[in-house]
Amino acid sequence: MSTAFRYTRTVAFAETDMAGIVHFSNYFRFMEEAEHAFLQKLGHSVHAEGPDGLVCFPRVEAGCSYLGPLRFEQQFSVGVLVTEVRPKSVSYRMPIEDADGTPVAEGKITAVCATRDQPDSKLRAIPIPEPLARAFAEALTAAE
Repeated sequence: MSTAFRYTRTVAFAETDMAGIVHFSNYFRFMEEAEHAFLQKLGHSVHAEGPDGLVCFPRVEAGCSYLGPLRFEQQFSVGVLVTEVRPKSVSYRMPIEDADGTPVAEGKITAVCATRDQPDSKLRAIPIPEPLARAFAEALTAAE
């Protein structure tokens, strides 16, 4: 499978249940780790101070379909494919595979670019900054 980015790691003991199988909620952490690593590769962050204040990407949708188990000390990877870029949001498909390439889960996330005027004020959606919007568009094209 061709992906815009692939994040690889090993299952830690704290991420498993008593049977040594990854607890379902940890797949969301894995997807978020992969997204953060992807944004760092692009020279950005999921939560950073920009020239006009905080720029962050709160989630408006997240989901995961489970296809098979991951176990303690098993290596796996999370792909990050940009599936849609809108002026104020980005969507990802996140296939999770074991070290042999066997699919174990299929995740998705949609995040909105946001800021706030004061540290305690409400977030408001803003256009994705141009350099990042361009990088997302390039990743979208690469994934097609």
